[in-house]
Amino acid sequence: MKNYVGKTQEQLVEVTCNRCGRKMRVENGILKEGCYSSNTLFGYYSRKDGTRQMFDLCEDCYDAVTKAFVIPVTEIEESELC
Repeated sequence: MKNYVGKTQEQLVEVTCNRCGRKMRVENGILKEGCYSSNTLFGYYSRKDGTRQMFDLCEDCYDAVTKAFVIPVTEIEESELC
């Protein structure tokens, strides 16, 4: 889960993995390691209709979760990173 400081939530101060609870490295408002962030709004016909769920996973937890997939994630090599 991401935590920000300031009235407009402008500076990232902490990111904690929702699965293992490890605090990820943040320096000067910049996350300095791999993190998977989910921000999903469940719509009509779901059991969570109208609910937004957000969570963050460290890279190790992301790997553990996706390793259990029956159909593996699609991986595409990117030349430019944002």
